[in-house]
Amino acid sequence: MANTPQARKRIRRNDRRAEINGARMSRIRNFVKKVEVAIEGGDKTVAQDALKAAQPELARGVARGVMHKNTASRKLSRLSKRVSAL
Repeated sequence: MANTPQARKRIRRNDRRAEINGARMSRIRNFVKKVEVAIEGGDKTVAQDALKAAQPELARGVARGVMHKNTASRKLSRLSKRVSAL
């Protein structure tokens, strides 16, 4: 258990940040899911539009520190490849 005031404050802060970061990751996953659903549907224009919407969300996740740069790059690359293959 946290004994020092600093440790208690850190626990409170970590709880708040975990909630915010969880919401950010959820938002990113929703945008990526829209692209995947459009790809499975076979509609290239919808998939391209969804990819254009997902790209800044992934970049924002990297900028906010909830996602590693290479992870976002890999996801974007794989989605782009699948969209262009339609």
